[in-house]
Amino acid sequence: MLSTPPSELARNLLVILVLSLLMIGTLWILLPFLPAFIWAVTIVASTWPLLIGLQRRLWGKRWLATTVMIIGMLVIVVAPLSAAIGTLIGHASDISEQVHSIGQRGLPMPPDWLIRIPVVGQRASEEWQALAAAGPGGLVARIQPYAVKAAAWGFSKLGSIGLLVVHLGLTLIISGILFMQGERAARALIRIARRLGGDRGEESVRLAGMSIRAVALGIVVTAVTQSLLGGLGLWLTGVPLSGFLTALMLVLCVAQIGPFPVLLSSVAWLYWQDSPTLATLLLVLSVFIGMLDNVMRPMLIRRGADLPMTLILAGVLGGMLTFGIVGLFVGPVILAVTYTLLNAWINEGLNRAPLSPSGAPPAAPTAPKPEASSPDAAAAHPTHPPGTPNDKRS
Repeated sequence: MLSTPPSELARNLLVILVLSLLMIGTLWILLPFLPAFIWAVTIVASTWPLLIGLQRRLWGKRWLATTVMIIGMLVIVVAPLSAAIGTLIGHASDISEQVHSIGQRGLPMPPDWLIRIPVVGQRASEEWQALAAAGPGGLVARIQPYAVKAAAWGFSKLGSIGLLVVHLGLTLIISGILFMQGERAARALIRIARRLGGDRGEESVRLAGMSIRAVALGIVVTAVTQSLLGGLGLWLTGVPLSGFLTALMLVLCVAQIGPFPVLLSSVAWLYWQDSPTLATLLLVLSVFIGMLDNVMRPMLIRRGADLPMTLILAGVLGGMLTFGIVGLFVGPVILAVTYTLLNAWINEGLNRAPLSPSGAPPAAPTAPKPEASSPDAAAAHPTHPPGTPNDKRS
């Protein structure tokens, strides 16, 4: 057995070191653009069939279909965000006046229906009574530490608004590039995957795209539907700050918390304002909206990818807890690729022929030779089919 010369071993180690440094440097340079790139890939992979359909209807013009898609992204993403921020700023003075008046007057006694709420009603009523009995000074003393922490957290997050705008702009630009060059990027990615893992690598890439589309259909479409219906219910029943609350419901639905915190708080507010009819109407609508994801989400996910529902939900929740909002799409993709590779490895092991007791694979059975002891037997069992070059006829 030939051993590797020390000079060759040192050369291989140096090549690996240089390649590793190049990869680390490339990722380090591209790190500021990585969140926008992930969002752009997610959006493009999810809406690619829509882009192709638009291109067919727009005389085959890819640039025209890309322009329509970018405008649609601006309307869907930027418009609700701007409406939520504008609503919050427009009602900032009203919120400040309400807080100031509560601080001067103190809280009234709790309503009678609060104590009848199961599990938490008794405790909530007792705490409310304690705050009401403490008067304005006691209320301010109890709330002041939490108010200071909330204000500090709010001011710390104000600086991230500019960063969010930058990421949105980069996402739109990268999405436009991928919309225009999507086929080329997909071919390059499939070639890299095939180079790394053969057929398994190509299958993993295709399944990753299907997983992204399944999550976008099941999670995002369901969240948008629930938040829009919830916002319509808030607007019809006259709940203030309906635009901001709709945006908050969208965030909660995408985070798999659901719209119930916002809707039930609005129901309680309507009961507090002595509007039992509107409150009951919103309560019935809230139950319907809250249960909608049990029907829509499994149906849409099944249309996007043929994967176990438990796998996708585990990827959504685990990815969100690990990577944040972008983990909603990264988590299912990682689990889907792992699931595919594991299944391929298991099936390959099952399809292999079993070994003989000696450790060698069994020999293939040989076909019985025809008996050709007479010319009649040879004619009855020809070694070559008629019509081949070896079939010599007189």
